[in-house]
Amino acid sequence: MVTGMFPKARQSTRVMLWTLLIVYVFNFLDRQIVNILAEPIRRDLDLSDTQIGLMTGLAFALFYTVLGLPIARYSDRPTTDRGRLIAVALAVWSAMTALCGFAQNFVQLLLARVGVGVGEAGCTPAAHSLIADRVPAERRASAMAFYALGIPLGSLLGMVIGGYLADEIGWRKAFLFVGAPGVVLALVVVLLIGDTGRKASAASEAAAGESMMQAVRSLLSSRTFLILLAAASACSFLSYGKTTWTTIFFQRTHGLTPGEVGFWFGLWGGLAGMLGTWLGGWLADKFGKHDRRHVVTAPAIGMAVAVPIAISAYFATDWRMGLLLLMVPTVLNSLYYGPVFSSTQGLVALRHRAMASAVLLFCQNLIGLGLGPLFFGMLSDLIKPAFGDESVRYVLYGAALLGFVPAILFWMLRPRLHAELDRHT
Repeated sequence: MVTGMFPKARQSTRVMLWTLLIVYVFNFLDRQIVNILAEPIRRDLDLSDTQIGLMTGLAFALFYTVLGLPIARYSDRPTTDRGRLIAVALAVWSAMTALCGFAQNFVQLLLARVGVGVGEAGCTPAAHSLIADRVPAERRASAMAFYALGIPLGSLLGMVIGGYLADEIGWRKAFLFVGAPGVVLALVVVLLIGDTGRKASAASEAAAGESMMQAVRSLLSSRTFLILLAAASACSFLSYGKTTWTTIFFQRTHGLTPGEVGFWFGLWGGLAGMLGTWLGGWLADKFGKHDRRHVVTAPAIGMAVAVPIAISAYFATDWRMGLLLLMVPTVLNSLYYGPVFSSTQGLVALRHRAMASAVLLFCQNLIGLGLGPLFFGMLSDLIKPAFGDESVRYVLYGAALLGFVPAILFWMLRPRLHAELDRHT
Protein backbone atom coordinates (compact mmCIF):
# COMPACT_ATOMS: atom_id res chain seq x y z
CA MET A 1 0.00 0.00 0.00
CA VAL A 2 2.67 2.47 1.02
CA THR A 3 4.95 1.30 -1.81
CA GLY A 4 2.26 2.18 -4.33
CA MET A 5 1.62 5.54 -2.74
CA PHE A 6 5.31 6.49 -2.62
CA PRO A 7 7.08 4.63 -5.46
CA LYS A 8 10.24 6.73 -5.17
CA ALA A 9 10.49 6.62 -1.41
CA ARG A 10 13.47 4.90 0.13
CA GLN A 11 13.00 1.63 1.97
CA SER A 12 13.79 3.35 5.27
CA THR A 13 10.96 5.82 4.71
CA ARG A 14 8.50 3.02 4.04
CA VAL A 15 9.62 1.22 7.17
CA MET A 16 9.27 4.45 9.13
CA LEU A 17 5.72 5.02 7.88
CA TRP A 18 4.58 1.50 8.74
CA THR A 19 6.23 1.67 12.15
CA LEU A 20 4.64 5.03 12.92
CA LEU A 21 1.26 3.67 11.85
CA ILE A 22 1.58 0.72 14.26
CA VAL A 23 2.62 3.07 17.08
CA TYR A 24 -0.38 5.31 16.36
CA VAL A 25 -2.68 2.28 16.41
CA PHE A 26 -1.44 1.56 19.95
CA ASN A 27 -1.82 5.26 20.75
CA PHE A 28 -5.53 5.27 19.96
CA LEU A 29 -6.19 1.75 21.21
CA ASP A 30 -4.95 2.78 24.66
CA ARG A 31 -6.67 6.16 24.46
CA GLN A 32 -10.07 4.96 23.25
CA ILE A 33 -10.54 1.63 25.03
CA VAL A 34 -11.84 3.58 28.02
CA ASN A 35 -14.94 4.54 25.98
CA ILE A 36 -16.21 0.98 25.64
CA LEU A 37 -15.28 0.26 29.26
CA ALA A 38 -16.96 3.42 30.58
CA GLU A 39 -20.36 1.90 31.34
CA PRO A 40 -19.07 -1.11 33.37
CA ILE A 41 -16.60 1.23 35.13
CA ARG A 42 -19.49 3.60 35.98
CA ARG A 43 -21.50 0.78 37.50
CA ASP A 44 -18.54 -0.71 39.40
CA LEU A 45 -17.24 2.58 40.83
CA ASP A 46 -20.66 4.31 41.03
CA LEU A 47 -19.74 7.30 38.83
CA SER A 48 -21.92 10.07 37.41
CA ASP A 49 -22.03 10.96 33.70
CA THR A 50 -19.99 14.08 34.48
CA GLN A 51 -17.28 11.93 36.09
CA ILE A 52 -17.34 9.67 33.03
CA GLY A 53 -16.76 12.75 30.89
CA LEU A 54 -13.84 13.82 33.08
CA MET A 55 -12.29 10.36 33.07
CA THR A 56 -12.64 9.73 29.34
CA GLY A 57 -11.71 13.24 28.25
CA LEU A 58 -10.37 16.08 30.35
CA ALA A 59 -8.06 14.06 32.63
CA PHE A 60 -6.21 12.77 29.58
CA ALA A 61 -6.41 15.86 27.42
CA LEU A 62 -5.23 18.47 29.93
CA PHE A 63 -1.78 16.96 30.46
CA TYR A 64 -1.54 15.68 26.89
CA THR A 65 -2.01 19.15 25.47
CA VAL A 66 0.06 21.12 27.96
CA LEU A 67 3.07 18.81 27.82
CA GLY A 68 2.79 18.49 24.04
CA LEU A 69 4.17 22.01 23.48
CA PRO A 70 7.52 21.73 25.29
CA ILE A 71 8.01 18.17 24.01
CA ALA A 72 7.40 19.38 20.44
CA ARG A 73 9.85 22.22 20.99
CA TYR A 74 12.41 19.64 22.08
CA SER A 75 11.55 17.49 19.05
CA ASP A 76 12.25 20.37 16.64
CA ARG A 77 15.84 20.70 17.87
CA PRO A 78 18.32 19.23 15.34
CA THR A 79 20.05 17.17 18.04
CA THR A 80 16.89 15.33 19.14
CA ASP A 81 16.43 11.70 18.06
CA ARG A 82 12.72 11.69 17.32
CA GLY A 83 12.60 7.89 17.03
CA ARG A 84 13.84 7.42 20.59
CA LEU A 85 11.47 10.11 21.82
CA ILE A 86 8.50 8.25 20.32
CA ALA A 87 9.71 4.95 21.82
CA VAL A 88 9.95 6.41 25.34
CA ALA A 89 6.50 7.99 24.98
CA LEU A 90 5.04 4.63 23.88
CA ALA A 91 6.51 2.83 26.89
CA VAL A 92 5.13 5.42 29.32
CA TRP A 93 1.55 5.55 28.03
CA SER A 94 1.37 1.75 27.71
CA ALA A 95 2.49 1.23 31.32
CA MET A 96 -0.02 3.81 32.56
CA THR A 97 -2.83 2.12 30.59
CA ALA A 98 -2.06 -1.11 32.41
CA LEU A 99 -2.17 0.75 35.74
CA CYS A 100 -5.76 1.85 35.03
CA GLY A 101 -6.75 -1.73 35.78
CA PHE A 102 -5.60 -1.38 39.39
CA ALA A 103 -7.73 1.71 40.17
CA GLN A 104 -10.02 1.27 43.18
CA ASN A 105 -11.79 4.62 42.98
CA PHE A 106 -12.41 7.59 40.71
CA VAL A 107 -9.33 9.57 41.82
CA GLN A 108 -6.95 6.68 41.18
CA LEU A 109 -8.44 6.05 37.74
CA LEU A 110 -8.24 9.76 36.96
CA LEU A 111 -4.53 9.85 37.87
CA ALA A 112 -3.79 6.80 35.73
CA ARG A 113 -5.52 8.44 32.77
CA VAL A 114 -3.41 11.55 33.38
CA GLY A 115 -0.36 9.31 33.05
CA VAL A 116 -1.60 7.99 29.72
CA GLY A 117 -1.92 11.58 28.51
CA VAL A 118 1.59 12.44 29.70
CA GLY A 119 3.04 9.57 27.66
CA GLU A 120 1.04 10.16 24.50
CA ALA A 121 2.12 13.82 24.40
CA GLY A 122 5.46 12.74 22.94
CA CYS A 123 4.17 10.84 19.92
CA THR A 124 2.36 12.72 17.17
CA PRO A 125 4.28 16.03 16.90
CA ALA A 126 7.53 14.11 16.44
CA ALA A 127 5.86 11.70 14.00
CA HIS A 128 4.39 14.52 11.89
CA SER A 129 7.77 16.23 11.78
CA LEU A 130 9.45 13.02 10.59
CA ILE A 131 6.86 12.46 7.87
CA ALA A 132 7.02 16.07 6.65
CA ASP A 133 10.82 15.88 6.45
CA ARG A 134 10.93 12.65 4.43
CA VAL A 135 7.85 12.76 2.16
CA PRO A 136 7.53 15.22 -0.78
CA ALA A 137 4.89 17.95 -0.43
CA GLU A 138 2.79 16.61 -3.33
CA ARG A 139 2.31 13.29 -1.50
CA ARG A 140 2.17 14.65 2.03
CA ALA A 141 -1.62 14.54 2.47
CA SER A 142 -1.66 10.84 1.55
CA ALA A 143 1.25 10.14 3.91
CA MET A 144 -0.44 12.00 6.76
CA ALA A 145 -3.69 10.18 6.02
CA PHE A 146 -1.81 6.86 6.09
CA TYR A 147 -0.42 7.71 9.52
CA ALA A 148 -3.87 8.92 10.61
CA LEU A 149 -5.31 5.49 9.76
CA GLY A 150 -4.06 4.68 13.25
CA ILE A 151 -7.01 6.70 14.63
CA PRO A 152 -9.88 4.58 13.25
CA LEU A 153 -7.85 1.35 13.33
CA GLY A 154 -6.78 1.88 16.95
CA SER A 155 -10.29 2.94 17.91
CA LEU A 156 -11.69 -0.15 16.16
CA LEU A 157 -9.34 -2.45 18.07
CA GLY A 158 -10.04 -0.61 21.32
CA MET A 159 -13.77 -1.09 20.87
CA VAL A 160 -13.69 -4.71 19.70
CA ILE A 161 -10.96 -5.98 22.02
CA GLY A 162 -12.10 -3.85 24.96
CA GLY A 163 -15.73 -4.87 24.58
CA TYR A 164 -14.91 -8.55 24.29
CA LEU A 165 -12.56 -8.48 27.27
CA ALA A 166 -15.06 -6.50 29.36
CA ASP A 167 -17.65 -9.22 28.82
CA GLU A 168 -15.23 -12.12 29.33
CA ILE A 169 -12.72 -11.07 32.00
CA GLY A 170 -13.84 -7.63 33.23
CA TRP A 171 -12.68 -4.07 32.64
CA ARG A 172 -9.67 -4.26 34.97
CA LYS A 173 -7.96 -7.11 33.14
CA ALA A 174 -8.88 -5.49 29.83
CA PHE A 175 -6.63 -2.51 30.67
CA LEU A 176 -3.77 -4.85 31.59
CA PHE A 177 -4.19 -6.89 28.42
CA VAL A 178 -3.92 -3.92 26.04
CA GLY A 179 -1.28 -1.94 27.95
CA ALA A 180 1.49 -4.51 28.36
CA PRO A 181 2.32 -5.17 24.65
CA GLY A 182 3.12 -1.49 24.05
CA VAL A 183 6.03 -1.62 26.49
CA VAL A 184 7.59 -4.42 24.42
CA LEU A 185 6.87 -2.61 21.13
CA ALA A 186 8.78 0.43 22.39
CA LEU A 187 12.02 -1.58 22.24
CA VAL A 188 11.35 -2.46 18.60
CA VAL A 189 10.58 1.15 17.66
CA VAL A 190 14.07 2.23 18.72
CA LEU A 191 15.52 -0.17 16.14
CA LEU A 192 13.16 0.68 13.26
CA ILE A 193 12.96 4.50 13.37
CA GLY A 194 16.35 6.10 12.91
CA ASP A 195 16.71 9.85 13.21
CA THR A 196 20.44 10.43 13.33
CA GLY A 197 20.86 12.04 9.91
CA ARG A 198 19.40 15.50 10.47
CA LYS A 199 21.74 18.26 9.47
CA ALA A 200 21.94 21.55 11.31
CA SER A 201 20.46 23.70 8.55
CA ALA A 202 19.83 27.41 8.85
CA ALA A 203 16.22 26.63 9.76
CA SER A 204 17.16 24.18 12.48
CA GLU A 205 19.76 26.56 13.88
CA ALA A 206 17.08 29.23 14.04
CA ALA A 207 14.82 26.79 15.86
CA ALA A 208 17.54 26.08 18.39
CA GLY A 209 17.80 29.76 19.28
CA GLU A 210 14.07 30.43 19.44
CA SER A 211 12.01 30.14 22.62
CA MET A 212 8.86 28.06 22.76
CA MET A 213 6.62 31.11 23.13
CA GLN A 214 8.32 32.84 20.19
CA ALA A 215 7.56 29.81 18.06
CA VAL A 216 3.94 29.74 19.21
CA ARG A 217 3.47 33.48 18.54
CA SER A 218 4.91 33.04 15.06
CA LEU A 219 2.42 30.27 14.30
CA LEU A 220 -0.58 32.15 15.69
CA SER A 221 0.24 35.25 13.64
CA SER A 222 -1.21 33.47 10.58
CA ARG A 223 -4.97 33.98 10.20
CA THR A 224 -5.10 30.95 7.90
CA PHE A 225 -3.50 28.78 10.57
CA LEU A 226 -6.00 30.09 13.13
CA ILE A 227 -8.99 29.16 10.94
CA LEU A 228 -7.46 25.71 10.40
CA LEU A 229 -7.09 25.32 14.17
CA ALA A 230 -10.72 26.32 14.73
CA ALA A 231 -12.03 23.89 12.09
CA ALA A 232 -9.91 20.98 13.34
CA SER A 233 -10.85 21.69 16.98
CA ALA A 234 -14.55 21.73 16.12
CA CYS A 235 -14.18 18.37 14.34
CA SER A 236 -12.33 16.93 17.33
CA PHE A 237 -14.90 18.26 19.83
CA LEU A 238 -17.70 16.52 17.97
CA SER A 239 -15.76 13.35 17.17
CA TYR A 240 -14.62 12.59 20.72
CA GLY A 241 -17.89 13.66 22.27
CA LYS A 242 -20.05 11.63 19.90
CA THR A 243 -17.83 8.54 20.05
CA THR A 244 -17.92 8.34 23.85
CA TRP A 245 -21.67 8.88 24.14
CA THR A 246 -22.65 6.84 21.09
CA THR A 247 -21.10 3.75 22.68
CA ILE A 248 -23.03 4.49 25.88
CA PHE A 249 -26.19 5.26 23.84
CA PHE A 250 -26.19 1.77 22.30
CA GLN A 251 -25.86 0.23 25.76
CA ARG A 252 -28.44 2.36 27.60
CA THR A 253 -31.05 2.91 24.91
CA HIS A 254 -30.74 -0.29 22.87
CA GLY A 255 -29.64 -2.63 25.68
CA LEU A 256 -26.46 -3.97 24.06
CA THR A 257 -23.56 -5.29 26.13
CA PRO A 258 -20.09 -3.70 25.94
CA GLY A 259 -18.93 -6.66 23.85
CA GLU A 260 -21.79 -6.26 21.37
CA VAL A 261 -21.24 -2.52 21.03
CA GLY A 262 -17.49 -3.02 20.75
CA PHE A 263 -17.90 -5.53 17.95
CA TRP A 264 -20.63 -3.92 15.88
CA PHE A 265 -19.98 -0.20 16.40
CA GLY A 266 -16.23 -0.62 16.81
CA LEU A 267 -15.77 -2.86 13.78
CA TRP A 268 -18.00 -1.10 11.29
CA GLY A 269 -17.28 2.36 12.63
CA GLY A 270 -13.55 1.65 12.48
CA LEU A 271 -13.74 0.41 8.89
CA ALA A 272 -15.81 3.44 7.88
CA GLY A 273 -13.31 5.73 9.59
CA MET A 274 -10.41 4.07 7.78
CA LEU A 275 -12.18 4.50 4.43
CA GLY A 276 -12.91 8.17 5.13
CA THR A 277 -9.37 8.86 6.34
CA TRP A 278 -7.76 7.28 3.29
CA LEU A 279 -10.26 8.90 0.92
CA GLY A 280 -9.71 12.36 2.41
CA GLY A 281 -5.95 12.17 1.85
CA TRP A 282 -6.37 10.82 -1.69
CA LEU A 283 -8.86 13.51 -2.68
CA ALA A 284 -6.67 16.26 -1.19
CA ASP A 285 -3.60 15.15 -3.17
CA LYS A 286 -5.51 14.44 -6.40
CA PHE A 287 -7.47 17.68 -6.65
CA GLY A 288 -5.36 19.89 -4.39
CA LYS A 289 -2.31 19.70 -6.67
CA HIS A 290 -4.25 21.59 -9.36
CA ASP A 291 -6.10 23.99 -7.08
CA ARG A 292 -5.03 24.23 -3.43
CA ARG A 293 -8.54 25.25 -2.39
CA HIS A 294 -9.65 21.69 -2.98
CA VAL A 295 -7.38 20.33 -0.23
CA VAL A 296 -10.27 20.96 2.19
CA THR A 297 -13.26 20.94 -0.18
CA ALA A 298 -14.18 17.33 0.65
CA PRO A 299 -14.16 17.88 4.44
CA ALA A 300 -16.28 21.04 4.04
CA ILE A 301 -18.97 19.28 1.99
CA GLY A 302 -18.72 16.02 3.93
CA MET A 303 -19.32 17.62 7.33
CA ALA A 304 -22.49 19.33 6.09
CA VAL A 305 -23.93 16.28 4.34
CA ALA A 306 -23.31 14.14 7.44
CA VAL A 307 -25.64 16.20 9.69
CA PRO A 308 -29.10 14.96 8.62
CA ILE A 309 -27.89 11.36 8.23
CA ALA A 310 -26.46 11.33 11.76
CA ILE A 311 -29.70 12.69 13.21
CA SER A 312 -31.71 9.96 11.46
CA ALA A 313 -29.29 7.33 12.86
CA TYR A 314 -29.91 8.41 16.46
CA PHE A 315 -33.65 8.64 15.77
CA ALA A 316 -33.84 5.01 14.57
CA THR A 317 -35.59 2.66 17.01
CA ASP A 318 -33.76 -0.44 15.76
CA TRP A 319 -30.06 -0.45 16.67
CA ARG A 320 -29.11 -2.24 13.44
CA MET A 321 -30.63 0.49 11.31
CA GLY A 322 -29.04 3.15 13.51
CA LEU A 323 -25.63 1.51 13.15
CA LEU A 324 -26.00 1.21 9.39
CA LEU A 325 -26.94 4.86 9.03
CA LEU A 326 -24.02 5.96 11.23
CA MET A 327 -21.50 4.48 8.81
CA VAL A 328 -22.11 7.23 6.23
CA PRO A 329 -21.42 10.23 8.52
CA THR A 330 -18.46 8.33 9.98
CA VAL A 331 -16.89 8.19 6.51
CA LEU A 332 -17.73 11.84 5.80
CA ASN A 333 -16.53 13.10 9.18
CA SER A 334 -13.17 11.33 8.72
CA LEU A 335 -12.25 13.10 5.48
CA TYR A 336 -10.48 15.92 7.31
CA TYR A 337 -7.51 14.08 8.89
CA GLY A 338 -5.07 14.01 5.96
CA PRO A 339 -5.95 17.50 4.65
CA VAL A 340 -5.66 19.10 8.11
CA PHE A 341 -2.41 17.43 9.13
CA SER A 342 -0.74 18.07 5.76
CA SER A 343 -1.94 21.69 5.60
CA THR A 344 -0.57 22.28 9.09
CA GLN A 345 2.89 21.25 7.89
CA GLY A 346 2.53 23.18 4.61
CA LEU A 347 1.57 26.48 6.23
CA VAL A 348 4.57 26.83 8.56
CA ALA A 349 8.31 27.29 8.34
CA LEU A 350 10.44 24.13 8.42
CA ARG A 351 11.73 24.88 11.93
CA HIS A 352 8.17 24.94 13.30
CA ARG A 353 6.85 21.63 11.98
CA ALA A 354 6.69 19.66 15.25
CA MET A 355 5.54 22.76 17.13
CA ALA A 356 2.76 23.35 14.57
CA SER A 357 1.49 19.81 15.14
CA ALA A 358 1.69 20.31 18.89
CA VAL A 359 -0.34 23.53 18.72
CA LEU A 360 -2.90 21.78 16.51
CA LEU A 361 -3.08 18.86 18.92
CA PHE A 362 -3.23 21.24 21.89
CA CYS A 363 -6.39 22.83 20.51
CA GLN A 364 -7.89 19.61 19.15
CA ASN A 365 -7.41 17.62 22.33
CA LEU A 366 -8.05 20.29 24.95
CA ILE A 367 -11.21 21.46 23.20
CA GLY A 368 -12.15 18.13 21.62
CA LEU A 369 -11.06 15.29 23.86
CA GLY A 370 -10.99 17.42 27.01
CA LEU A 371 -14.32 19.20 26.65
CA GLY A 372 -16.31 17.11 24.16
CA PRO A 373 -17.11 14.06 26.35
CA LEU A 374 -17.34 16.28 29.44
CA PHE A 375 -19.72 18.81 27.87
CA PHE A 376 -22.07 16.16 26.51
CA GLY A 377 -21.90 14.27 29.82
CA MET A 378 -22.85 17.39 31.78
CA LEU A 379 -25.65 18.09 29.30
CA SER A 380 -26.90 14.52 29.72
CA ASP A 381 -26.97 14.92 33.51
CA LEU A 382 -28.80 18.25 33.11
CA ILE A 383 -31.67 16.86 31.03
CA LYS A 384 -31.79 13.39 32.62
CA PRO A 385 -34.62 14.32 35.06
CA ALA A 386 -36.83 14.97 32.04
CA PHE A 387 -35.67 12.23 29.67
CA GLY A 388 -34.12 9.50 31.85
CA ASP A 389 -31.72 7.19 29.98
CA GLU A 390 -32.98 8.74 26.71
CA SER A 391 -31.08 11.92 27.64
CA VAL A 392 -28.07 10.63 25.69
CA ARG A 393 -30.17 10.34 22.52
CA TYR A 394 -31.20 14.01 22.71
CA VAL A 395 -27.65 15.12 23.44
CA LEU A 396 -26.50 13.30 20.30
CA TYR A 397 -29.15 15.08 18.21
CA GLY A 398 -27.55 18.38 19.22
CA ALA A 399 -24.03 17.06 18.59
CA ALA A 400 -25.01 16.08 15.06
CA LEU A 401 -26.41 19.56 14.31
CA LEU A 402 -23.14 21.17 15.40
CA GLY A 403 -21.47 19.51 12.40
CA PHE A 404 -22.35 22.59 10.35
CA VAL A 405 -19.76 24.61 12.32
CA PRO A 406 -16.61 22.86 10.98
CA ALA A 407 -18.23 22.65 7.53
CA ILE A 408 -18.46 26.46 7.39
CA LEU A 409 -14.91 26.92 8.72
CA PHE A 410 -13.42 24.55 6.13
CA TRP A 411 -15.25 26.42 3.37
CA MET A 412 -13.86 29.73 4.65
CA LEU A 413 -10.36 28.19 4.63
CA ARG A 414 -10.34 27.23 0.94
CA PRO A 415 -9.21 30.52 -0.71
CA ARG A 416 -6.58 31.13 1.98
CA LEU A 417 -4.96 27.74 1.42
CA HIS A 418 -4.72 28.46 -2.29
CA ALA A 419 -2.65 31.58 -1.52
CA GLU A 420 -0.47 30.34 1.34
CA LEU A 421 0.02 26.56 1.25
CA ASP A 422 3.59 25.29 0.79
CA ARG A 423 5.09 28.74 0.36
CA HIS A 424 7.84 27.78 2.85
CA THR A 425 9.01 24.69 0.91
